[in-house]
Amino acid sequence: MALVITLVLLALLAVGLCALMYAAFRRPATNAPKKFLATGRRPGAHTVVVAFGDSITHATLSADWVGALRDRFDADGYDFVNAGVNGHTSTDLLHRLDEVVACRPDAVAIMVGTNDVRNGIPQAQFRTNLETIIGRLQTSGTAQIALLSATPLGENPADPANRTLTDYNIAAEQTADRMGISYLPVYERIAEHLGRGTTPPKFAFSFGLALRVAVQHYVFRRSLDDIARGNGLIMLTDHIHLNDQAGTIVADLVANWLSHIPAPAR
Repeated sequence: MALVITLVLLALLAVGLCALMYAAFRRPATNAPKKFLATGRRPGAHTVVVAFGDSITHATLSADWVGALRDRFDADGYDFVNAGVNGHTSTDLLHRLDEVVACRPDAVAIMVGTNDVRNGIPQAQFRTNLETIIGRLQTSGTAQIALLSATPLGENPADPANRTLTDYNIAAEQTADRMGISYLPVYERIAEHLGRGTTPPKFAFSFGLALRVAVQHYVFRRSLDDIARGNGLIMLTDHIHLNDQAGTIVADLVANWLSHIPAPAR
């Protein structure tokens, strides 16, 4: 009998672990491109906005800034498509650009670069990828485009990872200016809140830390802000992903940008 109980408990543990891994790492984003293309534009929506990026946009481990915008603008005729995928680089975004174009967006907010730095994608290639993505969007429709700076790698702006990331963000800003699109200073706004009166912790992201964050958030239902504080951080939960305070900064910047875009004629 004891063996049966042990096996049942182990089976339940395995099921729970699989469910956690799915929720934190594999779950599709809310209203991802495939779902949007299958169901179509929401009735009454006059503006389709695609958020195009990596895990910071996907939001299974990070604050859901796209969902926050959906809550703010839902009654105003906006339909938000979340085209974020965990772990993606600018090269990955380029490879799945067709699905974004197929959504026929009226506005596209692009945020990428964190994984380019972490994976050693050369800055020249990063710049070329951005130019190709933006150019394709410009020639395939009339969408307004914003390029968001990539979020910090850890909370010490002087850390080598953030010094490198800053160079990539400068390349992004220059690309946005050269191609005539908006640049939204996400990194810069978040960095304003870092290092106030304390010594910033060293950048120390790991899969184990991300998994612990997932357990705290999905199992014990702790808020992302509380998890960040418990890890000695201010704006990030695991040195990469955003807490709710940082997510609000992203949502506010994109909301302000959207408020200056006239509704398309239908």
